[in-house]
Amino acid sequence: MRVGEHREVLAARVQLLSRLATVTLAMIAGAFWYVQVLQGSHFRQLAENNRLRKLAVEAPRGTVYDRHGRVLVEDLPSYNLTLDRSRGRSVPDSLRFAAGILERPVEELERVVERYRGVAPFQPVLLAEGLTLPEAARFRVAELEHPEFEIQVTHRRLYRLGSHAAHVLGYLGEVRAEEIARPQSPYRSGDQIGRRGVERAYDRRLRGQAGEQVVVVDSRGRPVEQLGRAVGRPGEPLRLTLDATLQQEAERLLEGQVGAVVALDPRDGAVRALVSAPAYDPNLFARRLAVEDWQRLVSDPFHPLQNRALQSAYSPGSVFKVVVAAAGLAEGVVTTADGVYCNGSAQHYGRRFHCWRAGGHGWVDLERALEVSCDVYFYALGQKLGIERLAEYSRRFELGRPTGIDLEGEKTGLVPDPEWSRRVRRHPWYPGETISVAIGQGALLTTPLQVATMMAAIANGGRLVTPHLVAGAELAAPRRLDLPPGVLEPIRRGLWRVVNGGGTGATARVPGLEVAGKTGTVQVIAHEAYQDTSQLRREHRNHAWFASYAPAAAPQLVVVVFLEHGGQGSRAAAPVAKALYETFFQPDLGVAPNT
Repeated sequence: MRVGEHREVLAARVQLLSRLATVTLAMIAGAFWYVQVLQGSHFRQLAENNRLRKLAVEAPRGTVYDRHGRVLVEDLPSYNLTLDRSRGRSVPDSLRFAAGILERPVEELERVVERYRGVAPFQPVLLAEGLTLPEAARFRVAELEHPEFEIQVTHRRLYRLGSHAAHVLGYLGEVRAEEIARPQSPYRSGDQIGRRGVERAYDRRLRGQAGEQVVVVDSRGRPVEQLGRAVGRPGEPLRLTLDATLQQEAERLLEGQVGAVVALDPRDGAVRALVSAPAYDPNLFARRLAVEDWQRLVSDPFHPLQNRALQSAYSPGSVFKVVVAAAGLAEGVVTTADGVYCNGSAQHYGRRFHCWRAGGHGWVDLERALEVSCDVYFYALGQKLGIERLAEYSRRFELGRPTGIDLEGEKTGLVPDPEWSRRVRRHPWYPGETISVAIGQGALLTTPLQVATMMAAIANGGRLVTPHLVAGAELAAPRRLDLPPGVLEPIRRGLWRVVNGGGTGATARVPGLEVAGKTGTVQVIAHEAYQDTSQLRREHRNHAWFASYAPAAAPQLVVVVFLEHGGQGSRAAAPVAKALYETFFQPDLGVAPNT
């Protein structure tokens, strides 16, 4: 190729490269113009947002009071440690550093972080709660080397009564990742929400609404300036119907035992005390529960997390005789003058059924049968009524269904009948089973709370009230008990004689206060005749009941005591009720309630 031609080729190439460079520079200039001029405000806003951070300001949870204004639950200041996984160089290194200051196993902190696996990395992880001042100070000092950690001043729930009222108040738990991920979820990482008791039932009212703080952050993401603050809304205070003094006395009386106490006002269903023993300390849940504490709770053979007042169903024993008596009078199969001779046993359907008193009670009418709890009388009455009518009147007293109390997890109990037997047990109802049900044994199951509402209907003259724990709660009007007029009066007289006559409940007698009630003793293992089981192994001892109200003439308080494997109702349960009446009322000042 000649030199001239070679120069022409080079010139063409240079010209092409020059044009490409010009186009490229023009495109770059156009892009700058587009970003800086046309989209300048948009990108400035993005940049501004990138250095601004919105921080949630936790709203204090509502305080819970008893009926007299005594504080039961409140929030106190607390220091929490959060981990921003997007800021740290290495999450394992961060956890090892935190474990050294907190003096906790690294594995424990790793389990916490693992629960946030499905949450975006920039969402902070609540790593530890309730830090001491020295621990918080050490993390503050290490901010430059470990910007991923942040100390938050927050609130910690304090349950002032400790384990007392635990099953009523419940506890808080950290919101789960799947709860945060739900559409339109109001929760944020680290939120504490009600898990049981009143804390769960009234969580929306108690939680309030978090505020918001807008801060300027530096290149490390640390707040350096506050630009604005939106004040949140504190949770609403909650006043309960509970009487803290009565509640604590009931808890004290059940120490070392397994059982439940329910005390309520029969006029409107306001719960004054609700105890399940054994209990737990909800303050354990105020900070993240240690694994060993949780294992201890769930492995306890007496199940302290279970609310026996409304989540455990038992045979009601002789307490059920009030329903049988009401059914007999309402159906006209017995009158108050009709008598039965008790010689200690009776023959029904080819089998001999024994009375609890081996020598019998002689001639007894309805009131006397209630007073001395004569089994033979109620065997005969139960046979006349039959299982269908026993089931019908049980349901009229609203047994076999939830009472509607404002707590979750209530059990229904069981009112057996032939249809239930065919459907569930796959065999017909046997007539001999009716005799057992007539004295509150067999397949019949009730909760202590159901027994309390049943006794309230007898005490208040036939109105079925809804038990409730929050003062001023919107409740349905009391329902009328479907019974003919005059049915409850002889039953009330019989219950008065149980305590104040020569009956089985004399140990509940309170000087200056007329108590009416009914004892119950439930066999756990079958015996041909009544047997004192107090010397047997605990799991073979009888259950003890006492259901009562006072003052007998104008009832203001119903007290139901149930002691699992407690022995006889008259010996074990009735004295507990007596002590509670003495606490609530002041006999030395007449019959003035403890208001």
